[in-house]
Amino acid sequence: MTNLVQFPGLGLEFNINRVAFTIGGLDVYWYGVLIATGFLLALVFAFRYAVDFGIDADRLVDVVLVGSVCAVICARAYYVIFSPVPYESFADMIDIRQGGLAIYGGVIGAAVFGGLACKWRKLPILPTFDLVAMGFLIGQSIGRWGNFVNQEAFGSNTSLPWGMYSQATASYLSSWQTVLAQDGVIVDPSMPVHPTFLYESIWCAVGFFALWAYMKKRRFNGEIALMYAAWYGAGRFWIEGLRTDSLMLPGMTLRVSQLIALISVVAAVAAIVIIRRKIGKKELMVDLPLSVAAEKKFQAAKADWADKLEALGQTVSLEEMRQKLPASAPHKEFVAAQKQQQEFDWEALIRQKLEQAEMDAEMQESVRQENARFAQLPVDPEERAATNSSLTQGLDEK
Repeated sequence: MTNLVQFPGLGLEFNINRVAFTIGGLDVYWYGVLIATGFLLALVFAFRYAVDFGIDADRLVDVVLVGSVCAVICARAYYVIFSPVPYESFADMIDIRQGGLAIYGGVIGAAVFGGLACKWRKLPILPTFDLVAMGFLIGQSIGRWGNFVNQEAFGSNTSLPWGMYSQATASYLSSWQTVLAQDGVIVDPSMPVHPTFLYESIWCAVGFFALWAYMKKRRFNGEIALMYAAWYGAGRFWIEGLRTDSLMLPGMTLRVSQLIALISVVAAVAAIVIIRRKIGKKELMVDLPLSVAAEKKFQAAKADWADKLEALGQTVSLEEMRQKLPASAPHKEFVAAQKQQQEFDWEALIRQKLEQAEMDAEMQESVRQENARFAQLPVDPEERAATNSSLTQGLDEK
């Protein structure tokens, strides 16, 4: 379970135990610990900035749970489908403790099932995708170190100073040397290899901080998600070309991840250009999220006054308390506006509506009575019409 990992060009070496700790005889691997750490940090970021994207954090919990579980299932299914190594049992197929999760499978699963969960929990889909995309970069940047611990997802030979060597890399290259040669990849098991896990970790970290800096300048909902697809796709395309464990399309020498990465980059860049041209310089406005607590407070107040509202023909709507802020507004303004929205005084609004309705009803009744009284007097028709007009004008002004 221990790997001696060396970086000869840097004079560094590490003894790494793949098992983090053991509970009741069950080994817990660093691979899982690192993925869980990346996931939790992504959650912290998402819940902190949810309001900036018009997302209610309480509803987001359900979407994250559904999307995460389905993402792991799809990531494993993607890997198993394209894996060149047959699995002996179903238990082996679902065992992810030693690796074997394909990120593109996870992204596809999260997008499809997370999107369905958004519809279920009444969350805006595109803003949610924007927020989750940034969380993906956090998770990927940290999770890739699980590949380092497992000594997997490395590249071909390199003479660069940070070239990596271990018995695990040597054993893998020795066993796959013939197959790799058929794909045009010549390797020497005794030589250092590209630490491609490190390349992707750094690429994702840089992408996260770049999108974080751009977050307040986004032009339309879905732009951050498209930028993620373009950024990650560009990096994955060249990194995948260095790897020696790529998943291939059945019967072909075409790398699956490179094909998907290329399609992602082209499609995302084209979409960004087209949408930006369409919207021009229009500033993106964000609808503040309506929390579950705010909706319950609204429903309770509406129920208490339902009879009077109906009797006077009045209605109240959640839209009457909804606020909008420009996407460029500081985070603290979003937090303050959300708090104000959650504390909205529905009782005061309803009473105001009812008082106004009662005043209008009294005024209308007064006009009706005056009209009835004048109708009984022998007044000149022209003078009566002028009086009625004066009364109606007075009512309109009030």
